[in-house]
Parts: sequence; structure tokens; C-alpha cells
Amino acid sequence: MTTPTNVAVLGLGYVGSVSAACLADIGHNVVGADRDDHKVQAILAGRAPFYEPGLEPLVRKNVEAGRLTATTSTADALRNADVALVCVGTPSEKNGNLGLEQLRRVAGDIAACSTQLSKPLTVAIRSTVFPGTCEEVVQPIFRDFPGISIVSNPEFLREGAAVKDFIEPSLIVVGGIDPAAVQRVASIYDGLGVRPCLVSLRTAEMIKYACNAFHAVKVSFANEIGALASRLDVDAHEVMATLCEDVKLNTSAAYLKPGFAYGGSCLPKDLRALVYRASRLDLKLPLLESALPSNREHLQRGIEAVLDLPGRIGVVGLAFKEDTDDLRESPVVALLEQLIGKGRDVRVFDPHIQLDAIYGTNRSFVINSIPHIGRLMDRTLDDLLGWAEHIVLAQKQTAAAMDKIEASGLPVLDLVRCSAGTRPSHVDTAS
Repeated sequence: MTTPTNVAVLGLGYVGSVSAACLADIGHNVVGADRDDHKVQAILAGRAPFYEPGLEPLVRKNVEAGRLTATTSTADALRNADVALVCVGTPSEKNGNLGLEQLRRVAGDIAACSTQLSKPLTVAIRSTVFPGTCEEVVQPIFRDFPGISIVSNPEFLREGAAVKDFIEPSLIVVGGIDPAAVQRVASIYDGLGVRPCLVSLRTAEMIKYACNAFHAVKVSFANEIGALASRLDVDAHEVMATLCEDVKLNTSAAYLKPGFAYGGSCLPKDLRALVYRASRLDLKLPLLESALPSNREHLQRGIEAVLDLPGRIGVVGLAFKEDTDDLRESPVVALLEQLIGKGRDVRVFDPHIQLDAIYGTNRSFVINSIPHIGRLMDRTLDDLLGWAEHIVLAQKQTAAAMDKIEASGLPVLDLVRCSAGTRPSHVDTAS
């Protein structure tokens, strides 16, 4: 059972109205506030302020039950509130930046009412805001109000399915600095069947952007594959429907982890072929065309981070990923080429690479790229650790290898677990 909480919802647009009605429906006492009297009067009359499937019956049911009401007064909405959800718009400005006027106004209204509050208040920013906004814009407004805590609680509601998305969520995120405030907001979603992800403040803000960007990329990807398939007289819907059958690699967490650039014998080759064949059909596929340049930029960021390291550099990993000896288009080979070209002192260890055992295109690729690669290879990790002053991780390693690296005390730049360009540190062995 959900423990009833007094919730103020500030802003009764799509997100605010749906959040207010659904929170009331799962047992909370909710007061919605908006400057637009039309929205307020609609809710008080048991009507939805706009059309959204399933919303109006929820509004009517919970207004009649006394769990949902509305007001144009922020002070009235906050009078008994434990949690205030800020659900105002953040529209685009002409330059593409977010407009934060409404957010600043509502935060100012809350601050102005703070002297009337009889208990601590957790303010949850549900509006979509760029990472750092809570810290740089919202928190300063409440600097002199220790009874008010700020968290980020982004919404993941699709217009046209918002009520269903709220009641049957796929993701709930709450981020903040104060663990008690984070838990307080997370608890209002008890009973929805999803364990909230409790993260840092900026992480919560960034997750919303990552999700929306990924959705946009998915739509563009499907449309570009569809355009190419149609030109080739292939059923695009059959292609994508079958692609989605693979939930282990395709529609899954596979590949969705920041790390080093991709390489190998498949991804670069197949992307080049796809883009080339599309060009022969006079078909522009900007998303797919940008994938290889994007990978090159990411590789260069990693290279620049390594070039910033002083002294002797030991690179762990040579193949394009762990647990293989495939060197074809390995980003590590490109990294070594630049290090050698800059005259840096570098050596490499890869547990699966013995130059005298590889052959064919695999061998010719690395020999053509780095003719003297044999001189740079150490046969054991201990040899590399005994020589190097900095370690660069270019592959995931076994727990035993990570223990050795940690025990060495050497600073580590992890290109696998961290975004390229992060500073070296003593290695974190968490997987």
C-alpha cells in the first residue's frame, strides 16, 4: 500500500495534470497549482484541461474522492505539502537553449512562501532541464532556506499514452544530494511495480536527455534503414520487426555503455558498405553517414587523453576488444600509431596476442600499421607494470588482472569504463 503523502504539483500542463491525477489515484493528497485559471477550474469541475486518453476519468474520480484539488495560489498549494513537483515548461529559445523563465518564476514563488511552511519541503524538478540546472539555477534561489531540499525527478511520459506510462512505468529516476529527500520523493511512487533508480542530481538531469536523444536516434535509424530497404525493394517493416526480435544484442543494454571507440572486422566495414551503396542510389542517410566520423572523433578524444600523460605509457589491450586476438581496425592500433609518431615511450600487453601465432589479414593489418610492433609487446602483465609509469586500459580485464594493476599503485587512465578524456586515477576495480 502507498503511504499517503501531501503533494503539491506546480504547473498543470500535460506532465503536471497527469502526475497530479495519477498520484491522487494511487492514494496521495494532491493540490495542483497553475496561474491559468482555466486549467484550475477544469480540474475543480472534474474535467481534464486538455485531451489525454484516460485522464478525465481519473481527474473526476479523485476530485470527487477529495484526493485532488487545484488552485491558482502557490502558497495554498504548498501549505501542507511534503513534496512539491515542479512541472513547468522549458521551451526552446531561438538559439536552441532551454528557456528557464517559468522554472525561475516558480522557484521564486516557492521561496517567497517558505516562511509560511510549517515543515520541511522537498522540491522535485520534474521539468526537463539541462544537467547542472538544479545546482546552478534552482539551489541558489533556496540558499537561505535550509528547510527546502532540491531533487531531480524527470518524467518519462508520452503524450497520448501518458496515463498508462505513469501507472505502468518503465523507469523512475530520482536524483539529489540529500539522501532523505531523494528517498522521500522515490517513496511517492511505491506500489507502481518499478524500483526507482536513485542517482546523483546531475545524473538524473542527464538521464532524461540521454533517453530522448536515444529515442530520436532510434526513429532516425529506423527511417534511414527503411528508406534504403525500400530502394532495394526490401520490406523495411519485416527487417526492423525481425531486428527487434533480438533482445540480447539489438533491443537491449548491449553496446549502450560509454567506453573506447569500436573497431573490428564488422562494424566499420559494414557501415562503410552501407553508406557507399546508399550513395550509389542517390540516397542521403545522415545518421548512418555520421557513425564512422563520430567514432573517429571519440577515438581522437581518447588519444588526446593518453598523449597528455607524462613518462612511460603501458597500454593493456591491443585487439579491438577483450577475449579475442582480432586486430583488424583495432582502435588501439590507431592509438599506438599516434603515440609512436609523437615519439612517446610506449609498450603493450594483450593476453591473447602472440605475434608469431597470428596470421593472414589479422597479421598484415597490424604489421602494415606498426612495422615494429614486436618490439613494443610485453609477454606478461607483470613486465608491463614493472616498466610503466602510467597504465592505459584499452580493454576490459579479468578480476585477477585488475587486482595486479591496482596493487601496482600506478595511475590508470581507463578508456573502457570512463568517457574518453577523463583524467587518470588509481584504478577502481568495480566492474
